[in-house]
Formats: sequence, C-alpha cells, structure tokens
Amino acid sequence: MKEQLHNLRNRDWTETRAHSSWQIFKIMAEFVQGFETMAKVGPCVTIFGSARTKPGNKYYELAVEIAQRLSQEGFGIISGGGPGIMEAANKGAHLAGGKSVGLNIDLPFEQTSNPFIDSSHSLNFDYFFVRKVMFTKYSQGFIMMPGGWGTMDEFFEVATLIQTKKFTQTPMICMGSAYWKGLFDWMKETMELQEHTISPGDLDMIKIFDTADEVVAYMSDFYTHNKLQPNF
Repeated sequence: MKEQLHNLRNRDWTETRAHSSWQIFKIMAEFVQGFETMAKVGPCVTIFGSARTKPGNKYYELAVEIAQRLSQEGFGIISGGGPGIMEAANKGAHLAGGKSVGLNIDLPFEQTSNPFIDSSHSLNFDYFFVRKVMFTKYSQGFIMMPGGWGTMDEFFEVATLIQTKKFTQTPMICMGSAYWKGLFDWMKETMELQEHTISPGDLDMIKIFDTADEVVAYMSDFYTHNKLQPNF
C-alpha cells in the first residue's frame, strides 16, 4: 500500500492536468446547450423513476397517467430520457400533445432515448452533475416514482436543495406509499427522532400520494398560491 502511494505521488501528472483543463470546455458546452434548450421549454415537472419498470406495471401506467394529466394542465414533462418510468413519463406527455423533454445520459450498459421525446427537446449528457442541474433548475415540481440508486440519488439531491433553501419551496411528491413507507419510517425514527440529523418538519416538505388525482390537485393548489419560476 505504501509503495503504491509513493508511486502515485511521484508519477508525472502533466498529461492528467492537461486532460482535466480541456475537459472544462466539454463541461461548459453541456451547460450552454442545456441552458439554451431548457430556457425555451417553459414550466415543467420532472418525473424520476426506475429504468427497469416495464409497460403494464402499475407504476409505469401511473406515470403515464400523471404525465398526461399534468400536460393537459399546461406543464411540460421532463424525464431522464431512457426506458421504464422515464419512457412512461414521456409517453404521457406525448399522448396529451404536451412538451416532452428527455435528458439522456451516456452509460456503458444503458440507455437509449425512448421514442416519445420531442426531437427539439432531446439532450444527451456525459456528466451526471450537469444533467442534474438541468432537472433541478427548470422543474417546477418533482415526482419520484419507485426506482433504484439513481432515483434515490435524485431524491436526496432535490430534498437537500429544498431543505437548504438553495431554491424556493417546490412541490416534491413520492408516488406509491407502500414503496416509500420503509424509507420514510426510518428517516422519521432514526434521522429525526433518535439522531437529530434532520430537523422536525423537514419530512413535511415531501408529499406521498398514490393517485394521479392527488398529484394534479396538489400541483394546482400549490401554483394557485405560488409563482411559476426557475428555481435558481
């Protein structure tokens, strides 16, 4: 171990530094393209969820319904651009004739863009962190369908930004009470009550619903009393 660290400390980092410097321009290009495209879309809701969820699954069909209903209310729909819940979200927007945005990420094992994204609203990213900025900057609501590690990453990213007031209070909804109950029970009992690592009331900023009717009613009521605007 010590020998490996010694070799690392003494290697020539010139090539690595040069690569990192040029990488900045690629990162900037992704930001510029994303900002220019997303600024033209208008008010949107992002729907997160598993890439593995298949058509016919209750959560896939629920995501289609939610996206379709919100599109009919005038919101654009943003997804991660791939299959599963992402496809369902774009499908719902497409069925309603609404704006259907896909923010895809280049991965070695997945994913290809789903067929329901508007050609003018399809973006591809190499960097997860750039992609997440696009989600969080341009969404006026976040809906978390059941998902895996990627969805949990997005869940805690959004929750942290709302909790720390990096952007204004924004609707954050988890769909499927049976799926989310264990996590929320743990956060309440362990994080809030036992270890005091979150504050009383932090969990109240997140709603848990089971139906599209609840989502539409909540979003409608929220933006009856709050201004639609970019988050930062």
